[in-house]
Amino acid sequence: MTIFVGENGTGKSTLLEAIAVAFGFNREGGTLNFSHSSYDDVSELHEALTLVRGFTRPKWGQYLRAETLYNVATLVVTEYQGGRVSLPDLHAQSHGESFLSFLRYAPARSLIVLDEPEAALSPRRQLELVELIEKGVDEGSQFIIVTHSPIIMGTEDAQVLSFDGGCVHEVDWRKTDAVRVMRDFLAERLV
Repeated sequence: MTIFVGENGTGKSTLLEAIAVAFGFNREGGTLNFSHSSYDDVSELHEALTLVRGFTRPKWGQYLRAETLYNVATLVVTEYQGGRVSLPDLHAQSHGESFLSFLRYAPARSLIVLDEPEAALSPRRQLELVELIEKGVDEGSQFIIVTHSPIIMGTEDAQVLSFDGGCVHEVDWRKTDAVRVMRDFLAERLV
């Protein structure tokens, strides 16, 4: 499991999108079978990437972006229902519930690419996401996640890569700027 962290505008989501598109995902999200576009502004970075794959290929994959989940949910309901994975009506759920529903149906040995999942999730649901991630990793799934959430950064055994400071470097999640800012805010307000 790999987590990208850092300040807004440092390139985390751009790299994540490039990895997803290079792997074959639709730039707006979904599974490898999704092919839709509401606005085509994909970076050309994916063309410069060479992905290294292991001996076993993922059985399934999904790329979820918080800002395009509504479009993905619409496609699940209107075009892809009845396929290999039968999901509940994602429009009948809240944004966060539908986000988690999509993840709950991922089979073992999946590739899951998530861009800022905390945008859809309350802190309690972020903890539920961490449980889903840890279970998925135990079942052989791979996760690549961009987040600003200290809760998600704290997922067990995650490799955390910071984009702060002009170069990508591995960092202990407890020493990230996001954790420091949250700790300082809570210390000041909980007095």
